[in-house]
Amino acid sequence: MSIMSAEELYSDGQAITATVASTNVIDHGDPGTWVHSSIKIVDDKGMSGIALGLVVTEAFDNLTNIAFAFQTDNNAAFGSGTTIFSETIVLASLVVGAKMAVRFIPHTTLEQYTRFNYTVTGTTPTVGKVTAGIMKLESTWGNR
Repeated sequence: MSIMSAEELYSDGQAITATVASTNVIDHGDPGTWVHSSIKIVDDKGMSGIALGLVVTEAFDNLTNIAFAFQTDNNAAFGSGTTIFSETIVLASLVVGAKMAVRFIPHTTLEQYTRFNYTVTGTTPTVGKVTAGIMKLESTWGNR
């Protein structure tokens, strides 16, 4: 079973009915200090970072796809945010329980703040929710 704690969630059953940023922005503290040290992990090459997971908690309708972008910035307003990665998922795959594979993000790529940004393409959905957060790595999620 994968583990996510409330303080490390970007979205907790967040409705995505338009292009929007995650409800929560996580403050990691000054780069290198790791405020949330309980979720810092070390990969098989000895690099420290975080693992991310995202799951669909309510099926989507109408849209063509959603791009799930993980972003970082040195200010909470994301005036000059950088996208670390983005994955686009088509409507047919946005069913309850669908998971985006865990991403290992080296801490050296992160600034103080992180969030997800959800970009909707196509007709605006009337339903659809996701939960996304930092998690402890679980082999059943896969690892990219």
